[in-house]
Amino acid sequence: MADPSSYRPKPGQIPDSPGVYRFRDEHRRVIYVGKAKSLRQRLANYFQDLSGLHPRTRTMVTTAASVEWTVVSTEVEALQLEYSWIKEYDPRFNVKYRDDKSYPYLAVTMNEEFPRVQVMRGHKKKGVRYFGPYAHAWAIRDTVDLLLRVFPVRTCSAGVFKNAARTGRPCLLGYIGKCSAPCVGRVSAEEHGELCEEFCDFMAGRTGTYLRRLEKQMMEAAEEMEYERAARLRDDIEALKKAMEKNAVVLADATDADLIAVAEDELEAAVQIFHVRGGRVRGQRGWVTDKVEDVTTGALVEHALQQLYGEERGDSVPKEVLVPALPEPVEPVQEWLTERRGSNVSLRIPQRGDKKALMETVERNAQQALVLHKTRRASDLTTRSRALEEIAEALDLDSAPLRIECYDISHLQGDDVVASMVVFEDGLQRKSEYRRFQIKGFEGQDDVRSMHEVITRRFRRYIAEKERTGEWTDGENALAGATGTPLADVPLTDATEAPLTSSLKDDDGRPKRFAYPPQLVVVDGGQPQVAAAKRALDELGIDDIAVCGLAKRLEEVWVPDDDDPVVLPRSSEGLYLLQRVRDEAHRFAITYQRTKRAKRFRAGPLDEVPGLGETRKQALIKHFGSVKRLRAATIEQICEVPGIGRKTAETIAVALARAASPAPAVNTATGEIIDDEEPGTTAGSPGDPVTTGAPEERRGQET
Repeated sequence: MADPSSYRPKPGQIPDSPGVYRFRDEHRRVIYVGKAKSLRQRLANYFQDLSGLHPRTRTMVTTAASVEWTVVSTEVEALQLEYSWIKEYDPRFNVKYRDDKSYPYLAVTMNEEFPRVQVMRGHKKKGVRYFGPYAHAWAIRDTVDLLLRVFPVRTCSAGVFKNAARTGRPCLLGYIGKCSAPCVGRVSAEEHGELCEEFCDFMAGRTGTYLRRLEKQMMEAAEEMEYERAARLRDDIEALKKAMEKNAVVLADATDADLIAVAEDELEAAVQIFHVRGGRVRGQRGWVTDKVEDVTTGALVEHALQQLYGEERGDSVPKEVLVPALPEPVEPVQEWLTERRGSNVSLRIPQRGDKKALMETVERNAQQALVLHKTRRASDLTTRSRALEEIAEALDLDSAPLRIECYDISHLQGDDVVASMVVFEDGLQRKSEYRRFQIKGFEGQDDVRSMHEVITRRFRRYIAEKERTGEWTDGENALAGATGTPLADVPLTDATEAPLTSSLKDDDGRPKRFAYPPQLVVVDGGQPQVAAAKRALDELGIDDIAVCGLAKRLEEVWVPDDDDPVVLPRSSEGLYLLQRVRDEAHRFAITYQRTKRAKRFRAGPLDEVPGLGETRKQALIKHFGSVKRLRAATIEQICEVPGIGRKTAETIAVALARAASPAPAVNTATGEIIDDEEPGTTAGSPGDPVTTGAPEERRGQET
């Protein structure tokens, strides 16, 4: 690991002008390429205190051993040079788009004497007109087959063409009228070239003029009583209309635009592009990328534009490009696109109307592409097996962890502290065994103590289940008893669980709770959370369950009693599985925490304040952070919130004071005071799992 100060340029060496810079490692390999409006200001950001850098940026500068730059005159030149160097060096820390498949294009080889229409994939060639991309090659062939009766252009290979010219006999398409047979001289090279130009114009979206011309010719033929010619023209018109119907009309006929949408999470991003020509969706494509660096949505859009139009010229770049977020700054990118097209290009975010609605469709496709990518990667048996083996090897486990449980803590500034437990078996989710916990033993932002409590509560129930089924040995029972945990007296809630095997059911047939132990416990956090989880297991006398933690920022794997983390390669399937487990636990925890917060707000004391609407309620909570802090505020402090006058502030203070000391609830049958529990919960020890709501919610399933 290099020290960035060892290769930091001296003050004054870096010019204050636009340019492109390259970071190289100790082997002189380029690991990152970037551009800047001011090289001096941009590079200075990399050589600040390491603790202030984003984790991935920190990894990059500590991997690098040198930095160099090239000065250019404008930001547009910087954009072009950056694209060229990224293509040349393929730096590991730059955003890399992986095309999710090789898309077929309809290509017309206008650079040949007798142009040919064919399906093409891969890199684009100079002098060839491309249309698409299409989702499937058969879609291109169906379209071409319909158009050949109107535009009988050449589709045969070079070998077939030469053989027909040598023998003087055209191929089958020439006999049935779907080829003008330039190979045997039925049309000249100029006439065939004009036919190809008309074919390209039609495919480019200029269909209205050509259809009107054919309709006029049909009417003239009918008036001259040339009925066979009129019928042929009628069939040609129907074939063209049928070909046009294969593409959905979504915008005005004159609209040529590309719509780009991005779906992303902390680790990956999916990009989807819809190509609209002549108001119709002519093609669709998509990419998936690992977010190797800290990038915004605007930066992802900029990289997508470079990928999409870096090798395009002319009409291949549309007049309008619609995006979800604009690059910063946007002017150089727009100027670069205009230069590649040869005329003005509008780069903007759609705000309303049909284009906004179509953008929402593209965004849904991007979301589905990201989900599908993750699902495919997770559902592959070989990949899952390799991931589990990599985890076992990295953590020095005796066998692959077939059951993994992950825990996460969620709260809002110390309020509504909750925890989640998610279960993965054989690398796949087991949502029926998810659990949610309320942390009620204390207040405040103490994730370490919360983690210790949750692990203790979960495995106390596991120990109790073992004892109830008679599977607990005398030695294990004595060991657990030495920890001070009376197993037979551990209170269990009425929460139900998804059906398990018959050997793990009570006498009345109900499934047991927390009956299966995991081979690996994963906690969302670093060394402190891992130590807390390990301490909880040690206190219960459990020593056959491995523990590790995954820190969000550097994606490092922490193990107990080790000062250094385990660093898995970024391309490791084991790391990918741990990230999925961790992210699922985080999602499940924060969803429950938000649900609790929403219920608290809906039934909170602010609802009792007359004339206080949702906007001002949200402003109050945003300003103070919680109802607890609002209750402790003075009248003057409440008046500082926008939209809150003194009279309203006094009303709020009175309502909160009244709500702080409500009259105790009394059981009318017995006269006893009811405990002040949260509505819907079962009174019991703080160690009880959540029993709020419907049975499905108690199981932890999403509804």
